[in-house]
Amino acid sequence: MGIRAVDVVLLAGEGMADRVIEANRRLVEEFGSEIALNKESCLPHISLAMGCVDKKDMASVEKILQSIANKSHPGDLTVSGIRVTGSGSEAVSAFVVEKTEELQLLHEEVMGKLSPYLGSNVTADMLYGDEEAGERTLEWIRDYRQKSSFANFWPHITIGGGEIEDRSLPAKFAASELALCHLGNHCTCRKILVSIKLRT
Repeated sequence: MGIRAVDVVLLAGEGMADRVIEANRRLVEEFGSEIALNKESCLPHISLAMGCVDKKDMASVEKILQSIANKSHPGDLTVSGIRVTGSGSEAVSAFVVEKTEELQLLHEEVMGKLSPYLGSNVTADMLYGDEEAGERTLEWIRDYRQKSSFANFWPHITIGGGEIEDRSLPAKFAASELALCHLGNHCTCRKILVSIKLRT
């Protein structure tokens, strides 16, 4: 497949990644969440841009991301609470990340500079592996620019299916990497295609 469904993301540092994975484990045990996070093939992340990228454009995309990472930084980040979307068997819990000016500007810069390379006509065969992709996954990727970007950008880290509480919030953390990931079902980050360490 020459075109891949991708997500430009911030990867959380070790401490926050561990916390999200532990919260996800509870959702898997209690609700049978289909999302099972780990540090190798289903990564906790904050999405900055989604779409489809042709393999021939990967070098250009990597160069742009490197340039952005060299001069932009999201700064200190804060998980301010938990948001549950949907209800019943459709419920999904996410850590809400406070939308700072730095984070909003980073999102807008990524969206703007990658605009020539990010398509929206996603099909199931563009996703990672052979797992069957749900229609909601394809809709989310297809509609990201229209429904989830710029004024509609809401930074978050998806925990998984089901409802969860966490009374030890807010919590501060730092992002460790700016990465381009191959997307799987439920818009999970299944494989890192480009990874750039962020300056501290």
